[in-house]
Amino acid sequence: MTPSRRHSSIGRRAVLGAAAAAASAPALVGLSAPASAAPASRSRSPRALPGGGDLGPNVIVFDPSTPGIQAKLDEVFKKQESAQFSTGRYALLFKPGTYQGLNAQLGFYTSIAGLGLSPDDTTINGDVTVDAGWFNGNATQNFWRSAENLALVPVNGTNRWAVAQAAPFRRMHVRGGLNLSPDGYGWASGGYIADSRIDGQVGPYSQQQWYTRDSAVGGWLNAVWNMVFSGVEGAPAQSFPNPPYTTIDTTPISREKPFLYLNGTEYRVFLPEKRTNARGVTWGNGTPRGTSLPLSQFYVAKPGVTAATLNEALTQGLQLLLTPGIYHLDQPIQVNRANTVVLGLGYATLIPDNGVTALKVADVDGVRLAGFLIDAGPVNSATLLEVGPQGASADHSANPTTVQDVFIRIGGAGPGKATTSMVINSRHTIVDHTWVWRADHGDGVGWETNRADYGVRVNGDDVLATGLFVEHFNKYDVQWFGQRGRTIFFQNEKAYDAPNQAAIQNGSLKGYAAYKVADSVTTHEGWGLGSYCYYNVDPSIVQHHGFAAPNAPGVKFHNLLVVSLGGNGQYERVINDTGSPTSGTSTVPSTVVSYP
Repeated sequence: MTPSRRHSSIGRRAVLGAAAAAASAPALVGLSAPASAAPASRSRSPRALPGGGDLGPNVIVFDPSTPGIQAKLDEVFKKQESAQFSTGRYALLFKPGTYQGLNAQLGFYTSIAGLGLSPDDTTINGDVTVDAGWFNGNATQNFWRSAENLALVPVNGTNRWAVAQAAPFRRMHVRGGLNLSPDGYGWASGGYIADSRIDGQVGPYSQQQWYTRDSAVGGWLNAVWNMVFSGVEGAPAQSFPNPPYTTIDTTPISREKPFLYLNGTEYRVFLPEKRTNARGVTWGNGTPRGTSLPLSQFYVAKPGVTAATLNEALTQGLQLLLTPGIYHLDQPIQVNRANTVVLGLGYATLIPDNGVTALKVADVDGVRLAGFLIDAGPVNSATLLEVGPQGASADHSANPTTVQDVFIRIGGAGPGKATTSMVINSRHTIVDHTWVWRADHGDGVGWETNRADYGVRVNGDDVLATGLFVEHFNKYDVQWFGQRGRTIFFQNEKAYDAPNQAAIQNGSLKGYAAYKVADSVTTHEGWGLGSYCYYNVDPSIVQHHGFAAPNAPGVKFHNLLVVSLGGNGQYERVINDTGSPTSGTSTVPSTVVSYP
C-alpha cells in the first residue's frame, strides 16, 4: 500500500482502538488412500478424476518426533507476519501426541490445527500466539488466521490470541487462561470462539467486541462495547449495556465446522451432527457425534486447477478439499448435490476473474461450505457467493446448509468489485462466522474503485446467522428479506470513505442502515448487534440510524448499539427513530436494550 494509504489506515484504526482501550521439515501428507479407492461406478471411466492424494507443499504436517518443528514454525511466521495482502497460504497440522516447548506464532493466512478427533488428542505444552508487534502493538488488522482442534498448556499460564476479524478459535482446549489483547494492551477488534473450553479466565481487555458460542469458560474479565455469548458455560450474566454482556443460555441451532483428522494413518474429514438448543462443547464426553468421510471421496484441489475441473469432480460425486493457495475461476463452482462438502485449508482463496460468481449452491440439503476466502476480481461480479438459486423454497430444517469461516473481501489485495457479496436464498441456512469486507485500506481502495453496494442479502426464510461481521459497503451492509430470520451477534462499520453526505443519501433518509429488515418481514429477531461510523473523509456526515426494521409485533431486537468513532460522523438514532444520538466528539455507544 502507498505511504499515504498506510498512514490513513493506521489513523482510522488508531481512533477506533483508542476508544476501546480507554474504556477498559516437516513431512508432507502422503496418500490417504490409493486413487483406486474411488467407487467402482467412477473408476470404470478412464477419465474419472481421482480422489485423495497428497495435500501439497503448503500443508505442513508434524508429529512429535519431527525434527526442527520450532524452526519451521518460525520460518512460516517470518514470511506471513506482516503479509496482509500476500499470496502466501499455509496450514500447519499436528498429528495426535504431545509436543513440548513450542510457540507457534501465527501470521496472515496461516491456520494451525490438530489431527485428532478430540482437541485433547493433540497437546502442545506451549503457546499458539497472535500478537501485534508488526503493527506497533495495534491488533485491529490481525485478520485471516485460525486455530482449531488443539489442547494448549500455556508456558506462563495464559495464551495470547490478539486478533481482529476472520480469525476463528474453534474446538480448542486451553488448560489455562486466554488473553485476547496484544502485548501492552493495545487496540483490538475481534473476534470469535466456538466449541472451545478455556479452563481459566478469558481477558478481552481492549477488545471492542467478541462472540463466543457453544463453549465453556472459567471466567470472563471485562467488556468494552459488545460481548455476546450463546450456549456458553461460565458466561457472565446478561447485563447489557452496563457491562455490555448479551448472554443467551443456548444456541438455537448449530452444527460445527467439518475438520480433517487422522484415523490411524488414514486422513478423513469429520462432519459434526446438528445440535438444537446447544450448550457447551461437542467433544467433552469423548468422541464427538457425527459422521466422517475418507479423503478418497474428496478431490484434493491444488492452485492452478480450473473451475471446469472442480465442477467435473463435483459431477462425479466427489467432495472438494481446497489446499492452500489462490484459485482463479472463469466460471462458478457449482454445487448441485445434497450433502456436498467444500472445505478449504490455510485460507484457500477463490478469485472470479471475469465477473462471474465464485460459488453457487443448488437448493439441496446439507451442503457444508467452510474455511475459504473469496476475493472479488477487477471485473464487477453481480454476486460472489450464492446459497440456493433465486426463489429457492425447499424445507431444509432437518439438514441445513452451513456456511462457516467463509470470508469475502472486495479490494485490498488489488482492485475488486461486486454488487452483492453473499446471497442466501435457501431456507434454514446457517451462516456461522463470516467476515464480509469491502476493504478500507490496501491496494485498489476508493469509494468507486472497489465499489460494492451490498454485503449480505438474505432472501430465504428461517435463516440463522451466528457471528455476522459485515463492513464498509457503499449502501446496505445487510439486507434481510426472509421471514423468521435470526442473528446472534453482528459487528459493522459503515464505509469510512464516503466523500460527502450526498454520496450516502438514501431517498429522504440520511445514509443506508447497516442492517435493514425489509418492510415485508413480519417475524425477525436479533441479539447483540453493533454498528460504528468513522466518516473520516467528511466528518460532518450524519447517518440517521444503524438499524432499520418494520414496526411489527414479531420483529424484535435485543441489545443494540451505535458508536461514532471520535466524532467522525454521527448517528441520529439507533434503530428506526428510536435511541439517542451519538454524543458529539466522544466515542461513547448509544444503546437500545429492547426494540420495540
